[in-house]
Amino acid sequence: MTIACVVALSVAAAMIAGCDKVENAGRKAARKTGDLVGKGVAEFASGVGEGVKNVTDGSLPDVMTAITTRKSVRQFDPLRTVDDALVEKLLRAAMAAPTAVDRRPWEFIVVRDEAKLKALGEALPLSRISNGARLAFCVCGSLDNGLPDRAKEYWIQDCAAATENLLLAAHGHGLGAVWTGVWPKEDRIEAARRILEIPEGYAPLCLVPVGYPAENPPVKDKWNPAKVHYDKW
Repeated sequence: MTIACVVALSVAAAMIAGCDKVENAGRKAARKTGDLVGKGVAEFASGVGEGVKNVTDGSLPDVMTAITTRKSVRQFDPLRTVDDALVEKLLRAAMAAPTAVDRRPWEFIVVRDEAKLKALGEALPLSRISNGARLAFCVCGSLDNGLPDRAKEYWIQDCAAATENLLLAAHGHGLGAVWTGVWPKEDRIEAARRILEIPEGYAPLCLVPVGYPAENPPVKDKWNPAKVHYDKW
């Protein structure tokens, strides 16, 4: 074996050992901030593995494209359903949202039952669920349930962030979706609570019908530099 090979092997061994130490540190940090969920959490925290690769392998423009081309779709193809694997991907994206004190006050009701979809569409016509949607998400939040004051005050912001993640994930996977408000309208809250049997202590923030688009509305360019202020108003 040549000296160069020995040096290369030594460097590789040192790098592996170093990565193991960093990954272990990342795993400990991940456990401190919440449950360790799914592959890649510790790798992302440590700076090695799938998490960083996914951000640095040229996919960043795709992220920006998804954000800037997302649009509200209100008409859906009633003959096409969204499979369970894709539903889980949307939920995983939603639950990756930022959350105050890492309390994650959100709850998600996945609605596929035709009778419930019909009832929601009739009771909440502005939800657009009657426009061919075979799937809808009701994003709910905890109003209290033992949360510290500084966390329960932000359930709306947390659930809103989760909803936006869900919308972006839907668009990124070729689906259409639209955010339709429930909270704080009392009549809408009560209708959603009754139909979906939402328990006391939780409130529906919004309904998001999701499906394969039956329309192609134009993308709105909302960039307005006049809305930007630097250092002061």
